[in-house]
Amino acid sequence: MNNLQKIDPKISQLIQKEAERQKRGLNLIPSENFVSPAVSEALASVCTNKYAEGYPDQRYYSGNQYIDEIEKLAQKRAQKLFRAEHVNVQPYSGSPANLAVYLALAQPGDTILGMSLTHGGHLTHGHQVNLSGKLFNFIQYKVNPQTQRINYQEIEELAQKHRPRIIVSGATAYPRIINFEKIHQISQKVKAVSMADISHIAGLVATQNHPSPLPFTDVVTTTTHKTLRGPRGALIMCKKQYATSIDRMIFPGMQGGPHENNIAAIAVALQEASTPAFQKYSRQIIKNSQALAQALQKQGIKLVTNGTDNHLLLIDLRPHQIKGKEAENLLEKAKIYVNKNTIPYDPQSPLNPSGVRLGTPALTTQGFREKEMKKIGEIIALLLNHPFDQKVLEKTQKQVKKIIKIHAS
Repeated sequence: MNNLQKIDPKISQLIQKEAERQKRGLNLIPSENFVSPAVSEALASVCTNKYAEGYPDQRYYSGNQYIDEIEKLAQKRAQKLFRAEHVNVQPYSGSPANLAVYLALAQPGDTILGMSLTHGGHLTHGHQVNLSGKLFNFIQYKVNPQTQRINYQEIEELAQKHRPRIIVSGATAYPRIINFEKIHQISQKVKAVSMADISHIAGLVATQNHPSPLPFTDVVTTTTHKTLRGPRGALIMCKKQYATSIDRMIFPGMQGGPHENNIAAIAVALQEASTPAFQKYSRQIIKNSQALAQALQKQGIKLVTNGTDNHLLLIDLRPHQIKGKEAENLLEKAKIYVNKNTIPYDPQSPLNPSGVRLGTPALTTQGFREKEMKKIGEIIALLLNHPFDQKVLEKTQKQVKKIIKIHAS
């Protein structure tokens, strides 16, 4: 970073501090990960200099012969990895990708069925403060109050009653396997488009560690970071019959020139995700997640759905003396990074909810295994069980430093 240091020492210093923070802490935020040096190199490449409005072989600018090949490679790799009929690699992020699908396949005011944010869904699945909830008539389904798992019977009943244009599945805070095929079958019964947002579990789906919504689901969206371990971008995968409408909504409907440096980095990440090493990594994510869950439960910590099948878990803080915001801040003091999160039927405000969300993709990338996850779980439990004890905080701070030092060596 010699050039950056010369031109803008303030930004250079802040980036260095952020790199040090990432290195000296335990990142358990399930939507974050560490990209490989190869992905970083592609992201910082000269591809950022090229403007490429349009699609391969149909650009509005000259000089795109190599950019076209890069984008085609990204498309082909995603098609092969996920067994998709058609892929658009241009969405800037997951939120515009989802909105593009809604706008391509429904009209403003149409009814769409999606999972409630407070029950594990996403803002773009129809929350009232989001543009998706403002443009469309979203009906929100919830989880079973006893099991805290998706209630497929409720989804079918709501679908039969409201006859939605699209039924959205997928989640951001749901620790169990989703039955995408069941939701697609419900969609067929009411002649709705089935849409799955697999942003959190894409890496697990790509490696057959979670059932795939493809090839039967009509449209599948995903971000490319998180468990897929790529740059921050998105993919839209769909059946061929929806390809033209979706492509036209991305460009020229919503976006201008695609970020071709990002697409190059996505192509690299997809190549990495097709390797045996990534298969092993994906399996380890789940092993680590379950080891962390077991360690927490052994220390009396309550988990939503009583465990996990995937990369994340959700702590129910209602038995404790603190809420989500305080727990997030407390853990950060020990250099453990999590995020506050609502739990199903949460009595608290989303600004200070009753839960915290944890995940293992980033620590797994750094080489952590079940043994370390067990210790980390014990540290988290100790803090949550004694949130106002300064001596406990100081003890856990030392323990975290020791874990990081041993692991780094």
